Amino acid sequence: MAGYVATVKAGSRALDRPKHITEPTVVKWILIGIALLFLGFLLVLPLVSVFVEAFRKGTEVYFKALTDPDAASAIRLTLLTAAIAVPLNLLFGLSAAWAITKFKFKGKNVLITLIDLPFAVSPVISGLIYVLLFGAKGWFGPWLAEHDIKIIFALPGIVLATVFVTFPFVARELLPLMQAQGVQEEEAAVTLGARGWRIFWKVTLPNIKWGLLYGIILCNARAMGEFGAVSVVSGHIRGSTNTMPLHIQILYNEYNFAGSFAMASLLVLLAVVTLIVKSFIEWKHDRQQHQREGE
Repeated sequence: MAGYVATVKAGSRALDRPKHITEPTVVKWILIGIALLFLGFLLVLPLVSVFVEAFRKGTEVYFKALTDPDAASAIRLTLLTAAIAVPLNLLFGLSAAWAITKFKFKGKNVLITLIDLPFAVSPVISGLIYVLLFGAKGWFGPWLAEHDIKIIFALPGIVLATVFVTFPFVARELLPLMQAQGVQEEEAAVTLGARGWRIFWKVTLPNIKWGLLYGIILCNARAMGEFGAVSVVSGHIRGSTNTMPLHIQILYNEYNFAGSFAMASLLVLLAVVTLIVKSFIEWKHDRQQHQREGE
């Protein structure tokens, strides 16, 4: 009887093993070990070292670094920039994905290429572009100076640079999803008498909500951590135009390691929260798919 049970278990394990895999089990564990070592040295160890350095001089120094006026200003500016940039990219990404997947028009491929442009252009170059446009000696600089409008070395420039480097994320999450879904459900809604916004709220949005949330999370994460483009347009004015990544750099260059690592740990915590929300959304989406397949 025991031999029969062992044979059944071995047979079930053989059935669970994909047919295209012929390597022995030891190869699997070697590959897993390599992946874990890679992640441990390049991801886990640096993150742990950030928190170790942040608390090296005690919690009092840690919280003092975070409540410093310049640090508080950098935190507020980072959150404000993300709060402005993410909704703008949400509007753009949703509009672009809707236009590309639901309509036929000339220049569609050009629009898709332009959406991917920030992935190909260095963030420093994108920041320099805004300096050339809105700086004191830029194309619109004299006009802006006459009307006392400040973009470079101010919040508008930081927001513009952040929007530029983050606008592909929402659109790129929605495009393949909406292309795979097609237009059949929308066409069916039209035949039933639905129009415009009703189709969007009742048909399109429920089908893309998880991909939309996923794109928003990625966009927000990049917006809070952006350094290159913001560094060019901010002017590095302490207590005014420094975001959290810029403030970390300044503190580190001043050998204020406790303060720089304290701020870095806060940025890491924000990233961890983002990953947790991302994982929850993926889990919720997979669960709904399994429920639909079970029905």
